[in-house]
Amino acid sequence: MNQSDVRALLHRRGICVIIPTYNNVGTVGRVVSDVLDYCQDVFVVDDGSTDGTTAVLQTIAGIHHIHYDRNRGKGHALKVGFKAALEAGFAYAITMDADGQHSASDIPAFLDANRRWPGSLILGSRSVRGTAEAKGSRFANSFSNFWFCVQTFHRLSDTQTGFRLYPLKRLYGYRLITARYEAELELLVFASWHGVALHSIPINVYYPPKEERVSHFRPGLDFTRISILNTFLCILALVYGLPLFLLRTAATILRMLAAILLLVLPLVCIFTPMVKIYFSIGKATEAKQRWLHRLMYRVLRFAALVIGALGVRFRNHISSDTDFTQPSVIICNHQSQLDLIYLLTLTPRLVFLTNDRIWNNPYYGFIIRHAEYYPVSRGITDLMPHFESLVKRGYSIAIFPEGTRSADLQIGSFHRGAAFVADELGINIKPLLLYGTGRALHKHSIVLHSNKVCLESKPVITPEELQTKGGLKQQTRYLQDMYADWLSEVSDKMDREV
Repeated sequence: MNQSDVRALLHRRGICVIIPTYNNVGTVGRVVSDVLDYCQDVFVVDDGSTDGTTAVLQTIAGIHHIHYDRNRGKGHALKVGFKAALEAGFAYAITMDADGQHSASDIPAFLDANRRWPGSLILGSRSVRGTAEAKGSRFANSFSNFWFCVQTFHRLSDTQTGFRLYPLKRLYGYRLITARYEAELELLVFASWHGVALHSIPINVYYPPKEERVSHFRPGLDFTRISILNTFLCILALVYGLPLFLLRTAATILRMLAAILLLVLPLVCIFTPMVKIYFSIGKATEAKQRWLHRLMYRVLRFAALVIGALGVRFRNHISSDTDFTQPSVIICNHQSQLDLIYLLTLTPRLVFLTNDRIWNNPYYGFIIRHAEYYPVSRGITDLMPHFESLVKRGYSIAIFPEGTRSADLQIGSFHRGAAFVADELGINIKPLLLYGTGRALHKHSIVLHSNKVCLESKPVITPEELQTKGGLKQQTRYLQDMYADWLSEVSDKMDREV
């Protein structure tokens, strides 16, 4: 990704850069200029500089320059910057020091981390080995890391770094933080107490020679202040942080129990036996199959409401002119077991291709088979007569082109089955995209998390339009690329709301 792409993507995702500065006349101009190469939204908070820093900043176009006369400390400057960024509508802020130790070339790494972990607080982890600062910095960082772990039960490799990405809408207690260096530690502790995910990424660090270095750290006074703060935070952890952690844990357990009681047990103990009894009486007719599809439609709409009550907020952004009464090949990306629930609430006339594990499931495999879902292992060519029959009866065929749930929540390689089926049957492809289900219920997790989920649609793709893309391989690649771009657009929009 080149610098212009980074600038555009940062802006689209609502990410700005905040640079607090105090008497950095020798470095601040270069630092801000380097940052502007990567980010077009830069807030520089001039914390009462008296050495000409203000004059330098006034010559730089395209920045938000915030100045006040009296030096108030880095913590106060950060609060002022956060407030200005929030009022300007930004969702995230990358903070950097003005002394030149941080490199603007690491900004793309923060962008990548934000796309991977939206809503998280990202910390740049420094490596100071081999520098003149190594011994003192390692001790100070180890000291801070130890007390942070005591206060939050969370281990981090670098709690003193000032190069961070903050989720602005999840800055708990930022208006109450102290005014000096220790404010950054407070922000970390409060974020951890409130369940904000914390992630570290490696960054470069540069320590200028001693004769060029500008430091406002006063070892005796500031170390005493930090020690007093750590004592206070340890006490507060017992009366505030620990109860919050226990409440979150209890809420997670209650969500799991509620999901089992309201979804899993009714499916296993009521729904499946009822269907088995119904189909055991007489022949398995087409009328019985239509009844089963209507029943599944109603049951899963109820399941979606239950999941919503458990914290998964669903938004249906499907275009009002999308017609599900006309048979088509419906394709969708695949992130979670929740995907089928949301797709099956769209219409009762929908069947899925599935895998052998689902087809042979001892609890609900009977329903899957009688709903005329077919395993991919039988081969698309052999399944075509069944698909033709379903389409003639008004059903759409739903296919996950990736074939499996995506562990990294990105678009995986598409298989050719969807394009082949649409071409053979001469029906349209309806593209749908789900976002957020993989974070609500990850592929490798059984824990349901609160999260926003949205379902979007694009106009149908006709067989004639698809054939203009080339052969089956080219058609499949076209669909995969379309989904990769689509997912990026939706994530940029949704992640601003996290």
